[in-house]
Amino acid sequence: MLGLAEKAGKVASGEFSTEKAVKSGRAFLVIVSEEASENTKKKFRNMCSFYEVPMYLYAAKDALGHAIGKEFRSSLAVMDEGFARSLEEKLRLEKTE
Repeated sequence: MLGLAEKAGKVASGEFSTEKAVKSGRAFLVIVSEEASENTKKKFRNMCSFYEVPMYLYAAKDALGHAIGKEFRSSLAVMDEGFARSLEEKLRLEKTE
C-alpha cells in the first residue's frame, strides 16, 4: 500500500519532508520507524498531537524505506486521505494481532 502511495506521489519521506508535510496540513498519516531515536519519536509524537495527525511506529528503518522503494527511512508522511485511512486500518489490525 505504501508503494502505491509513493508511485502516486502521495508520500513525503525523511524527517525534513515529513515535518514540512505535517506543518503545512498536507499529512493525513505519519509513520515513524521503531528504530528511530527517542528524540525523533518524541518530536513527531508532539507535532502530530498538536496538528491532530495520526502517528504510528512501524518496522525497521530499512523495511520502511524498502516499502516505498528507497533506502532506509526513519519517517514518512502519507498525503492522501484514502491511502492514509487504508494504511491506518492495516496498522491498527497489525497492532491487535
